[in-house]
Amino acid sequence: MKLAVVILNWNGIQLLEQFLPSVVKYSPEATIYIADNASTDDSVTFVKEHFPSVQIVQNNGNYGFAKGYNEALQHIDAEIYALVNSDIEVTENWLQPIIETFEKEPKTAIIQPKILDFKNKSYFEYAGAAGGYIDQYGYAFCRGRIFDTVERDNGQYDDACEIFWASGACFFIRSAVYKELKGFDDDFFAHQEEIDLCWRAFNEGYIAKYNSKSVVYHVGGATLQQGNPKKTYLNFRNSLLMLTKNLPQSSLYRILFIRVVLDGLAGIQFLFKGKFAHIWAIIRAHFSFYSLFSKNYNKRERFQSKRYYKLKSIVYKYYVNNGKVFENLF
Repeated sequence: MKLAVVILNWNGIQLLEQFLPSVVKYSPEATIYIADNASTDDSVTFVKEHFPSVQIVQNNGNYGFAKGYNEALQHIDAEIYALVNSDIEVTENWLQPIIETFEKEPKTAIIQPKILDFKNKSYFEYAGAAGGYIDQYGYAFCRGRIFDTVERDNGQYDDACEIFWASGACFFIRSAVYKELKGFDDDFFAHQEEIDLCWRAFNEGYIAKYNSKSVVYHVGGATLQQGNPKKTYLNFRNSLLMLTKNLPQSSLYRILFIRVVLDGLAGIQFLFKGKFAHIWAIIRAHFSFYSLFSKNYNKRERFQSKRYYKLKSIVYKYYVNNGKVFENLF
């Protein structure tokens, strides 16, 4: 299959110096692209000089993750897109298990590898771990990571299974499906756009899978740290936008109301921790969501499945029932 590994870059010369060599070395099956979001550092020059086999697609501005990929992929011809963060170290033969799955399973549209922590390689990494799910209220969790609790990799997820969402840190998708779904949602800019895309794919009957035979290591937070208020803003806002677009009509307003209340409780938690910038981020997220509600409501497709969630409330399981590990949730 014709496969394109596409790495989105914005002023990331140090990350490219560190991680691009492993991608070039271990990806003989693919054509490698740098999708550059109008960088002002020397990252494009660096790639041209040191990795002439890597092709460069230059966007006209810093469009973030969602629009950045949407713009760049219009210029890339491939059957499979492998969208890879610039802070990912890949391993030998990481592509072959993915290609084999796509070839054998025509309904499988999206695949995620095993994502381990680059800084502590015996543990899963926060952004995706061993594949993602959501609860009834749209809260995301993973096999191997629930909220801030990350598991050690003891081989407990050495399998291949269906998941609900695949991590944008290393995200494989059939190009035909990406185009059918019109790619990521530009309104998201960054964060949770991959969950939204997977949810839309799920509503159309496509399957997302996790494959443990493909292994990558992710730094995480290399472009936007976990404690950054901007990340709080984007996560809270985009989660509400995602629910607006994808929830079944029968439960849409009820769940949105519950999420708004829970967001308020999260703000109180930040208050007790003295994280006032994050409280303001939540407030801004809500005002932005209200301004975008009608636009995103009109993006709803003809069908929204009622069977989208793995369990009713991961918040309840985690904080009340001590559901810190995936296998203890069910």
